[in-house]
Parts: sequence; structure tokens; C-alpha cells
Amino acid sequence: MSNDKNKAKTQRRFGTIDLADIRAVSGLELLRGIRDGLYPEPTMSRTLNFHMTELEEGIAEFKGYPDYSIYNPLGKVHGGYFATLLDSALGCAVHTLCPAGYGSVTVEMKLNMVRPMSADTGPVFARATVVHPGRQLATSEGRLVDQNGKLYAHGTQTCSILKLPAD
Repeated sequence: MSNDKNKAKTQRRFGTIDLADIRAVSGLELLRGIRDGLYPEPTMSRTLNFHMTELEEGIAEFKGYPDYSIYNPLGKVHGGYFATLLDSALGCAVHTLCPAGYGSVTVEMKLNMVRPMSADTGPVFARATVVHPGRQLATSEGRLVDQNGKLYAHGTQTCSILKLPAD
């Protein structure tokens, strides 16, 4: 890992966000707040070395750095890494459309891994867009590619849109 990556990692904050803060802003505002450092990033982002890079209404992108710590017994990146990056992008794309007081949760995900990934792959990008922005269920689709655009996985997701609890 380069010094730049180590420096960036130590400057980022990780943790959880108070439910009152989550309820007070739209999904897009919340996610931009995480990306911009107003709110902490999920601790899973530190564990798996990935972060949000782009957000627009109905669009989310994450950048990840696969390394040896996430290898399976066959010496390649574990499929759970593919799934986590895509789940994050797919779910956040939907969450960008949630109004204040609402959230989204994954209820179904379909993933196709088309080639193995290793530490030599370099940075990868999971980018997702909303296909159907329903009031109760929303769907999204996404792709996981390397910095040259080579496809590693693609998938779809269905999210439930829920009113957040008062407490």
C-alpha cells in the first residue's frame, strides 16, 4: 500500500450515524455527507478498503483496492468482496432517491462474477444506476470493472423503501 493510501485512510472517519441525523436529511444528502466527511464512513469500508467516489440522483460509485487480505483458499479475491462492493453501489444508488425520513434496505440481489480478481488487478469500481424508482420497492443494476473498464462482475438489486422509525 502506498503512503498516499495510508495517509488517506488515517484521515477518514469510520463509525455509525445517529438515527436522528439520518432521518433529518434526504438519502442523497446523507450519502454526500458520508463521502465528504461530514458523517463517518461505515467501518466495513475500512475493513475492505473501499470508499464512495461518485453520487448523483439514482447513481452511486465506489472504488475498492483488492489485496491479499481478502483472498480465498484458491489465491484469488473472495466472491464476498465482489458482492459487498456491488451491494454498496446498488443500494446507495437507490438510497440517493429516498426523501428525508426514509431509508432503503436490500431485499434481493443477483450477482454474476465473470472473471477472477487478484491484488494485481489494481483499483476496481462498482457503479450502479436505478432502473425502477418505486415508492415501496426500487431496483438498480451495476457493474464492477477495473481502471481499464474490464468487467469483473455485474448484478441487479431490489430494495425496500421504508419509513425510518421515530426512535
